[in-house]
Amino acid sequence: MRVLAIAAAGGVGLAMVFASARAGAQPRDLRWDPGLDVSITLVAGAAWIATEVFKPQLAPPTCRWCDVGPTDRAVRDRVVWRSTPAAEVASNVTALLAPLAAVGLDALAASHEGSPRGLPVDALLIVEAAALAADANQLAKLLAGRERPFVHALPSDRKRDTGNVTDNNLSFFSGHATETFALAAAGGTVATLRGYRWAPLVWTVGGAIAAATGYLRMAADKHWLTDVLVGAIVGAGVGFAVPYVFHRPASDSGGGLGQTASPLSLAFVW
Repeated sequence: MRVLAIAAAGGVGLAMVFASARAGAQPRDLRWDPGLDVSITLVAGAAWIATEVFKPQLAPPTCRWCDVGPTDRAVRDRVVWRSTPAAEVASNVTALLAPLAAVGLDALAASHEGSPRGLPVDALLIVEAAALAADANQLAKLLAGRERPFVHALPSDRKRDTGNVTDNNLSFFSGHATETFALAAAGGTVATLRGYRWAPLVWTVGGAIAAATGYLRMAADKHWLTDVLVGAIVGAGVGFAVPYVFHRPASDSGGGLGQTASPLSLAFVW
């Protein structure tokens, strides 16, 4: 998990630079459009729910990606727990903590600045990024059809005896890693763009939860190393890009926490 730790440390370092440079400044406005951003979030969430509902029909019945590389195999042998159900429960717990940490710590950072009025917008942008990352992950899983590690280890005549056959070939890439890294990056980026001095706290805790989740998914024998690494890259990339590209402040000047149009809304209208 050294790569994940380095990525999280890099995000923390970047946030510290921005935070120290803006110490004492008023939190900045973020560009957003209530109609467009709410609509994108709702549509992205609905799309994910729809794919979950129709997953038995959409998921590949047999693996399309069945081979395993030596690195994935070696890492699995080293990190998988004897009690895989315990690791799975732990990974679900950390995954539930991720949105609480992203939104909750952003709220804490905003309160520290004495500017909590921007919290609804912050929460919306974090959820928006997470929903878009979830859709990208779901599409990749359904198309790749990669066999999960615990299924790969079973004899051919027992592969359909798992508790959830529909999920057998949806290993690539890790949804838990995607979502937790997306939430960590979105929460950290929003806090950094606002200029919150506690932005490094958002990055640090979110990154630690995401890295722990990725490890636990491998320990639970649910994902290969490459599943987790790609999930971390995609999740962190979407989590950073959505607020930074579409919602970053128009200028570095301080001010209130009002509404300004985002580049995404302008492109949509055009």
